[in-house]
Amino acid sequence: MTPDSANLAPTSSAPAGDTAATGAPAPLPASEPGSLHALVLQSLDDDQATELVSIPLEGKSSIADHMVIASGRSTRQVAAMAQKLAERIKHGGFGHARIEGLPAADWVLIDAGDVVVHIFRPEVRSFYNLERMWAFGDSVGAA
Repeated sequence: MTPDSANLAPTSSAPAGDTAATGAPAPLPASEPGSLHALVLQSLDDDQATELVSIPLEGKSSIADHMVIASGRSTRQVAAMAQKLAERIKHGGFGHARIEGLPAADWVLIDAGDVVVHIFRPEVRSFYNLERMWAFGDSVGAA
């Protein structure tokens, strides 16, 4: 699946993002170098987030331009990724990111303005299935 064929754009670190035809991971979604979206994707990739998905919302919702969804292997990793991401956003000059859900760290939401990030433990992510909810009528394969 490519960003042109669907609204969901899995990144190269997503094991479930393999394309059926080639078996190769889908490329990172297009983002401006130095943009908040690029910083978020790079930070999560650096912190070994799994099943990283970016959903473009521009023109479809006023809440943000992008929604990024990722998984961590444990509550400790989810919390650490969220805290590091908020720190990198601040040091990158993009302002203060608001974080919700950090004490339990099953599902952490980072609101960075133009980019909203959800970091889940895998079990919680499969239960809520945000990718399907935000697919905007496009067919979404099993994650």
